[in-house]
Amino acid sequence: MKGLKKSVLLMIVGALTLGVVGCSSSEEDKTQLEVIKEKGVLTMATSADYPPYEFHKEINGKDTIVGFDVMIAEEVAKNLGVELEIKDMKFDGLLGALKSGNVDIILAGMTPTEERKQAVNFTNIYHNGEHTILVKKENKEKYKSIEDLSKASIAVQKSSLQENIAKDVIKSNNIKSLGKISDVVLELQNENVDAVVVSKEAITGYLKQYPDILEVNIDLGNDQSEGSAIAINKTDDISLVDAINEVLSKLENENKIEAFVEKATQLAQ
Repeated sequence: MKGLKKSVLLMIVGALTLGVVGCSSSEEDKTQLEVIKEKGVLTMATSADYPPYEFHKEINGKDTIVGFDVMIAEEVAKNLGVELEIKDMKFDGLLGALKSGNVDIILAGMTPTEERKQAVNFTNIYHNGEHTILVKKENKEKYKSIEDLSKASIAVQKSSLQENIAKDVIKSNNIKSLGKISDVVLELQNENVDAVVVSKEAITGYLKQYPDILEVNIDLGNDQSEGSAIAINKTDDISLVDAINEVLSKLENENKIEAFVEKATQLAQ
């Protein structure tokens, strides 16, 4: 009788074990899109100091992350039938957060460089921007060319395309890379650097905030810009990439992205 009980017990344990394994296997078989729809939340990582892409603004007395990247993410979430959750962090921490599975997508004006493509998947380009140089007004005659800038100390956002421009186009030997755009501009305002390289669209609010800073007209070869795309964790499963590309295509065809840019630019002023 004891032997029979033992056999029955082993059969039950075995069945339960197979059931658990079966569930785990089933979970692993789900696509990125299915997982997000099942949990009901799309988690977006961003660095909210980059107007008009993403930035903090007080809305109805509450600190809120806004910008045209946020508007695009809201449209993506709505089309997927899920809620949007935003996680704000330093730009150089975004890819790590995505790779670790803490977030589902990165929407932060990120350029799909060849190096980044080795680590993550990207959607289609949703916006093309330009880069520019800011200096103190008193130095506007001092910096008129890339050659002038090569001798200057330059602040940029760490791990950004502007950092690459400072290194590869301007060829400065004195580059200070910081986590946030606001800190980059503040370094210039405090005269800790001679110039900064930033997105042209991101400067409006800062120029109003710091009236003794101005933009100088220097050709940086803006073909360096490969545009902005949404980053998604790199797997063979591209269900989420395809789903987001469909939304981006729809928004582009309806001229909504251009409208989002315009609305976010007004919010940033």
